[in-house]
Amino acid sequence: MTSDPAQAWRDFCVKLADAGEVILAPDVPDDPLIRAEGFRYLSRLTKLALEQYVEASDPDFPFFYKLSHETAKIGADNPDNVYWNASIRGTNDYRITGRRGSMFYFSIVANAMRYHIDGSAHATGQLLDSDIIWGPDGEVEIIASCNPQPGNWLRLEPDASVIVLRQSALDRHNERGGGFHNERLGGPAVPETLTAERLATGLATSAQFVRGIASTFADWTRLFRQHPNSFPEIEQSMFQKGGGAKDIYYAHAYWQIAEDEAWVIEVTPPECYYWNFQLDNWWMESFDYRFRQISVNKHSARLEPDGSVRIICSARDPGVGNWIDTCGHREGTALLRWAGASEHLLPTARVVKLEEL
Repeated sequence: MTSDPAQAWRDFCVKLADAGEVILAPDVPDDPLIRAEGFRYLSRLTKLALEQYVEASDPDFPFFYKLSHETAKIGADNPDNVYWNASIRGTNDYRITGRRGSMFYFSIVANAMRYHIDGSAHATGQLLDSDIIWGPDGEVEIIASCNPQPGNWLRLEPDASVIVLRQSALDRHNERGGGFHNERLGGPAVPETLTAERLATGLATSAQFVRGIASTFADWTRLFRQHPNSFPEIEQSMFQKGGGAKDIYYAHAYWQIAEDEAWVIEVTPPECYYWNFQLDNWWMESFDYRFRQISVNKHSARLEPDGSVRIICSARDPGVGNWIDTCGHREGTALLRWAGASEHLLPTARVVKLEEL
C-alpha cells in the first residue's frame, strides 16, 4: 500500500473510473435512463464507501451511520426501513445502548462485510426484537463480543467488521426510529492521528467496495431477468450471503412492460408480522419513495374481499388494486418480502393492457 496520499488519491480515482465498466456492460439495456441512474448509482456508492471506510473506519471509536438511505441505496433497500451501521473489529468487545422508537420491528446483526472482496456480508450473530430484554421505557443494553455474555449478547466472530441495526415501520410517515450509541469496551482514550497509510487503505477499500457492490447486484439482476415478469423460487442463502435478515423471505423479480401495459401481481399474504412489495430500478435501488407511490405493505395495502392483495405496476394509476408507479421506467427489478411468515408464497404475475383493467 502506498504511503503517498497523492498517489493513493490518483489510484482511487482511476479505480472509480474503471467501475464504469459495470454500467457500460454490453448486456445492460442501452437505455438513457438506466445508464444515467447507473452512473448516479456509482456516485452514491462512492459516498457510502467513503463514509464507511474513511470516516467511520476506526473500530476503536465506532458510531452509527447510514449505509443505505433516501439518496444512496444498496440491494433493494426497504423504503420502510431505517438502517444504521457501525464499523467494528470482531476481536473487540462493544456496548450498544439506546432507546427504542415507535417502529414496530427491530433487529441487530453482526456481519463480516466482504462486499469489496467477494460480494458477501456473512452474519456472525443476530438478535431479533423478541430475543432482546427491553427496559420499561424501551431502553436497552447489548454486549457484542466473541465470548458469551449474560443478558443481551450479540455474537461476534473474529472477522466481524460491521454491526447493522434495522428498524422497520408499518407507517413510515408516523412511526419514528430509536436512537442508539456504540462504544468499544477497554479501548484507548482518544483516536490515533490519521496516517497516510490508513488514508490509502480507506480509499483503496472504498474503490473496491463501489466496484464490488455494483457488480454483485448487477449479477443479481441478470439472474432475475432469466424469468421476466414472474417470481421464481430462488435459494435464500444467496440473499443472506448478501446481508439479508434470516427471518425474512425475499421474492425478487425482473419486470418489463410497455407504456400502455401493467404488471399485475396477485397473492394472499400469509400470517406474518410484516410484508411489503416495492419496485426498484435495474441497479436494485428502490424508486424515490419520498415523492412517488412505489411500495405497499401490510399496513397500507387494500385487500380484496377474499383476503388477497392485487398490486398494479404501471405508468399511470388505473384506479383499481394497489397502484405502484413505474416512475418513467419500462423495466427494472422488484421485491416482495415476507417477515416471520407462516409460509412463503410466491405470487402470480401477468402483463396486461392498461385498458383491460
